[in-house]
Amino acid sequence: MALHNLPIGPRGGFTRRQFLQTTALVGAATLTGCATAAPRKLAAGEKLNIGVVGAGGKGASDTEHCSTENIVALCDVDADTLAQAKKKYPNARTYQSWREMLKKEPTLDAVIVSTPDHMHAMVAATAIKMGKHVYCQKPLVQTISEARLLRKLAKQYGVVTQMGNQGSAEDGLRRAVEVVQAGLIGDVREVYVWSNRPVWPQGMPRPEGSDPVPPTLDWDGWLGPAKFRPFKKDVYHTFKWRGWQDFGTGALGDMACHTCNMPFRAVRLGYPTEVEAWTSPINQETYPLKSKIRFQFPARENLVPVTLWWFDGGNPKPDNPYVHDGNNKPPAAVTADIEAMMGSVPGSGCLLVGDKGKLFSPDDYGANFFVKLTDDKEFVASKNSAAVKAIPQTIPRNAFSGDTDKRHHLEWIAGCKGGPVPYSNFDVAAYLTEIILLGCVAMRTGKKLEWDGPNMRATNAPEADLYLKRDNRKGWSI
Repeated sequence: MALHNLPIGPRGGFTRRQFLQTTALVGAATLTGCATAAPRKLAAGEKLNIGVVGAGGKGASDTEHCSTENIVALCDVDADTLAQAKKKYPNARTYQSWREMLKKEPTLDAVIVSTPDHMHAMVAATAIKMGKHVYCQKPLVQTISEARLLRKLAKQYGVVTQMGNQGSAEDGLRRAVEVVQAGLIGDVREVYVWSNRPVWPQGMPRPEGSDPVPPTLDWDGWLGPAKFRPFKKDVYHTFKWRGWQDFGTGALGDMACHTCNMPFRAVRLGYPTEVEAWTSPINQETYPLKSKIRFQFPARENLVPVTLWWFDGGNPKPDNPYVHDGNNKPPAAVTADIEAMMGSVPGSGCLLVGDKGKLFSPDDYGANFFVKLTDDKEFVASKNSAAVKAIPQTIPRNAFSGDTDKRHHLEWIAGCKGGPVPYSNFDVAAYLTEIILLGCVAMRTGKKLEWDGPNMRATNAPEADLYLKRDNRKGWSI
């Protein structure tokens, strides 16, 4: 893989500590009763046999974007969701258990994982150890140890992988990476990223009592490795799981795989050395309504230290204390040029501040960007900047047509058939996800973390270990 695709970070094998922390996760194939295997070599013009785990929500569009191939099997813990998917793909066999699907579908070449966050690593690891290529939704995993495991397994088994941060397919994002790495805005010392998420309830305690489990829902299968809790209607399933610490990763985990993707690549971020979070009130059940997080990255080869700031959420709305007003953005002095150009600061954005200028993207995917060099009076769209136009292309572009999300899937399919390595493969995506998840750990510990990346530990906060690896429920160890 080309150097510009990789962050600067530790290279080589696991340390003894990492080995011990991930060894307990590696027995994936035993869950299915299947032996490990190598990926099947496809003949020219042959289609992939794909199985889908999580057929509703984002899984529905993931399946649609791969429907040029053979959709062989569909799996979802909700029989109603499964029935709707079956209508669209009548030839696909259906399962409520992903373990049963993988066991009974030996011809599968590839698996799409579109479940809640807490299930990603378990399903993906099992599929990889069976020699299946994997497309996994973002965030790649829910814990840092899982990120290192998937990165290791993908390389070990030689499968083709892609994380579902579809902005990676955008020409604009790849162009922004080229522009920053060419030195147009000089040494980047500060990065500001903000989001209007969450768009689901957060900051609330666990409700008391229980409701009857719908007869169509496998609640035990939905919980998977998470600790058992009673079912409550309209609290977790379907979309509201994102704010719960046992199932999701909050606003940061949901959106930073999009909005931090461009600066992560452009400034070649490796492991941070410090992570510190300030939040609205946080409990042991859900992520807070509002957070500000500082990630401090050290000097990296010929690159200067970088401080990355993350902002999400806002203040509670008067009529609902678990919904925010979206008013949590970088300081006005930081965004003054953006407000002057756009009239207001958008709900989401990314700003890189360098010694010679600034680069700003106003959308979640980094598809469009503006530059403002030191002598410029205002931001200029990249397509109108002579300075940007003078920088040569160094990163291959996504070769496919269609909307951004579809192009991202088609790149993965092509990779499975021997094409170029997908741009958001797990070797890259696991690093990005791990950095982001450190912010979740900092929120939950309530302490500034002094992070030892190579050894996967907070040197000043041993209590952070509780959040680096999940204690999986009996019967659901990986």
